[in-house]
Amino acid sequence: MKILNIGWVWGLTALLAVGCTNIAPSEGFDYPSDIAQVGADPVKAQEIDALLQSFVDEQKANSVVAFVARDGKVLYLDAFGWRDLEEGVPASVDDYYALFSQTKAVTTVAFMTLVEKGLVDIHDPVSKYFPGIPDQVITELNDDGTYETRPVETPMTFVHLMAHTSGLDAGLAADLRRQKTGRSMGFIGFGGEEPDFTPIGQHTAGGDYHSEYLEQEMLALAQYPLGFEPGTQWHYHPSTNMLGYMIERISGQSLRDYVKENVLDPLGMKDTDWFHAPEAYDRFVKPYRALEGELVPGTEVYIKGALNEQQSYAEGAIGLNGPIEDYAKFCQMLLNKGEFNGVRILEPETVELMTTVNRLPEESQPFEFGLGFELFNADKEPVPAVSSSAYAWGGLLGTAYIIDPENNMIALFYRNMYEREELYPQFLEKAYELIEK
Repeated sequence: MKILNIGWVWGLTALLAVGCTNIAPSEGFDYPSDIAQVGADPVKAQEIDALLQSFVDEQKANSVVAFVARDGKVLYLDAFGWRDLEEGVPASVDDYYALFSQTKAVTTVAFMTLVEKGLVDIHDPVSKYFPGIPDQVITELNDDGTYETRPVETPMTFVHLMAHTSGLDAGLAADLRRQKTGRSMGFIGFGGEEPDFTPIGQHTAGGDYHSEYLEQEMLALAQYPLGFEPGTQWHYHPSTNMLGYMIERISGQSLRDYVKENVLDPLGMKDTDWFHAPEAYDRFVKPYRALEGELVPGTEVYIKGALNEQQSYAEGAIGLNGPIEDYAKFCQMLLNKGEFNGVRILEPETVELMTTVNRLPEESQPFEFGLGFELFNADKEPVPAVSSSAYAWGGLLGTAYIIDPENNMIALFYRNMYEREELYPQFLEKAYELIEK
């Protein structure tokens, strides 16, 4: 560890020595000079060092960075490997990672600020704010593109959007959309075709990479029926894009502007955004693929999309990029029941509503999902030490985090890789051992 055991000044010097810029302990966190004095085990911290270094040495990762805090005190923060293997640029804790679905939680929190402002209720039908939302469920799809539908029995609500149970772009409805548009649902790097131009922003699988605004995508999506009755199944991803569009319709602002004004900027997440200046390219972790024991460069289309000069397209489901410490502020805010560094984003009751109530049907057990987060329980946890009060999510390229109220801790683990081995549980076990002293 470079920051935590020998003191802030030494830590800053060491970080700068390996290529970091603009790094200092994040405002709002406590960075103890000796983690043993706050109940953590320095030997266990060294074991995390060894584990993360082994991932790099064994070519399971080009770059990995991890963060652990308990009681608001940072017990671990370090980076290993290479931001760019070919150029020999070492990894650092201020590197930018493409966060993909970690965007969803931020969008959900932003929507809940609208709820607290009294502009919308989570149980409101979405049609109250968007009359064009589908109210038919597809029942049959024919080879010639014709199809049969029936009316929904339960109108889609915002709970359905936040819990991924809306039925949007699911089942036969997704098949119909692919049949009509000819677009694959595979993400670039995971089976999707890379466009021969630089898209505006980072686009969802099966979307139109020519879209300049989220509204275009959502109006097109709303032309198709639902794949199932709202609330009866869990179908991941498209719902949060519609939620983002609803933020735009209700707030009167673009999704990006609303999220920055109400979540990112108040929390001091100054380096996290959907778009970045061209010179920020040098702070992005180059994505790789682990193939047959070797690291092979992956497509950079997502990075390039985030550097596009036309900064008009921002999704609710994906698209944020930034360093691990920025997102740690977001996690700590939630752990603190809506407040961080003297700034309140949500009321405690709202955070509890989002993170303690399972919104999925019984047949989904033991998998549970609240509003924006997976909820853990005694029958489903990533490692045994995780409490049943914990909640979490992650991103497509290997970023992950957990918020554990019972242990009053957060832990984050970042990679940016396409094909890869699952390494997060190994880190998480060590993270919990760190606080066992």
